[in-house]
Amino acid sequence: MTVLVVDGANVVGSRPDGWWRDRAGAAARLADRLAAALAAGPSSTGDVAADVDWIVLVLEGAARAAAIGPVDDLEVVRAAGDGDATIVDVTAELTGSGAEVVVVTADRLLRTRVEAVGAGVAGPGTLLRALDAL
Repeated sequence: MTVLVVDGANVVGSRPDGWWRDRAGAAARLADRLAAALAAGPSSTGDVAADVDWIVLVLEGAARAAAIGPVDDLEVVRAAGDGDATIVDVTAELTGSGAEVVVVTADRLLRTRVEAVGAGVAGPGTLLRALDAL
């Protein structure tokens, strides 16, 4: 199984589109786009990860208030505190269960931490370009 773990704050924050005025709304829009990618099929995530079976979107801070309905194969994790620590914990659990995991973030320290638990990494631009192509 291939799982994409998305650093919601980092991906949303990678484009200056006014997200800071409505962090919860920006997170909900990202979730909608990820749901559309899942519906489009395995190749919809482009170069981020081949044949993604499941996406975990990690939200922190004000983005945790996002209204996101249930979507098959999309799990929303609302970090109680530090989003990066939550991403590392989720990633470690997934890789420990044998899943192939790709974490989408541009945060250099986070990239190092998730690589240490066996995950691959991709930048937000790669994911956003794939979503833009849908």
